[in-house]
Amino acid sequence: RVQLVESGGGSAQDGGSLRLSCAASDPLYDAVSMGWFRQAPGKEREKVACFYPSDGGTYYGDSVKGRFTISQGNAKNTVNLQMNSLKPEDTATYYCATSSALVGCRPENFGTWGQGTQVIVSS
Repeated sequence: RVQLVESGGGSAQDGGSLRLSCAASDPLYDAVSMGWFRQAPGKEREKVACFYPSDGGTYYGDSVKGRFTISQGNAKNTVNLQMNSLKPEDTATYYCATSSALVGCRPENFGTWGQGTQVIVSS
């Protein structure tokens, strides 16, 4: 079974930036839908952004529009999340997810998940 490996989490100040990366372990895996989701303590997992390699389509959660950018990495089956103008409310565990099917950008549609990486934004 393919595994997703995330990197790039950490701490930042209010207004700062971080970049997350995710790579699939199997080069033969075909990620048709790729996404980043996040979950803060006591809250439900929510959409951050999704990317569709076939046409370059992107979707963003309302709370991150204009601040975050999702993009495909240099290698196949890699996806990055550039996070700018970070706010304390962005603090959460961020998860990379993929699907081998074309699916809507909702957590329940994705079947393959990374282990999560912590992002902490302090004021």
